[in-house]
Amino acid sequence: MTAARFVPFSAQHGLTALTGFAIIAALVAIGRRGGSAARSARALLAFANLGSYAVSQWAWTGANPPPALDNIVPLHLCDLASFIAGFALITRRPTLILLTYFWGLAGTLQGIATPALDYALPHPIAFAFFLQHFAIIAAAIYFPAADGWRLEAPWWRGPLKAFAWLNAYVAMAITANSLLGTNFGFLAAKPTTPSLLDRLGPHPVYIVWLEMIALVLFALLSLPVRAARS
Repeated sequence: MTAARFVPFSAQHGLTALTGFAIIAALVAIGRRGGSAARSARALLAFANLGSYAVSQWAWTGANPPPALDNIVPLHLCDLASFIAGFALITRRPTLILLTYFWGLAGTLQGIATPALDYALPHPIAFAFFLQHFAIIAAAIYFPAADGWRLEAPWWRGPLKAFAWLNAYVAMAITANSLLGTNFGFLAAKPTTPSLLDRLGPHPVYIVWLEMIALVLFALLSLPVRAARS
């Protein structure tokens, strides 16, 4: 039986987004209680982020046709972000938290707004997709909203550092795409589903626009997490 196709901006899309953000709000509320409640919330988020790749691979085992290499090797930006977020929740390493915040809110949110997804819920691939993306976003919101994380002074180093790591990823993904014929990070071609990239010109022009948009978003995202002046 042919699986139903995901329809962007449909009732299912809206309900899924509403449910995901409601769960995030609940986890943040639990985390703000502190103590064992906060530890439980962090553990659940870490498990969701670190386990999302395994869930994704399980979901793709039943796909017809079989998944492309892009869906097996975890080199999309959100694949790496989910691992980074999971280890950030466990280790509290500043660089990992920084990348979780900026990559999660500037990049992964776009995946919820315009999902590069062909399968509708309740297909396992759709479930795995939303699990991964919402887990990353939840961690990105959790750190400042529940843990009180703020940028170290001077504040502008944080977004620039996240942008530098983003460009390291871009260089790696472009290299992998040229060697493997993949489309990690959608840096070789636009996704087949509607997305922001459709408004940014042809390849490779849209990559330049993406760089500029990322830098602006990183700067804006730094505003609510700047440490208060003593």
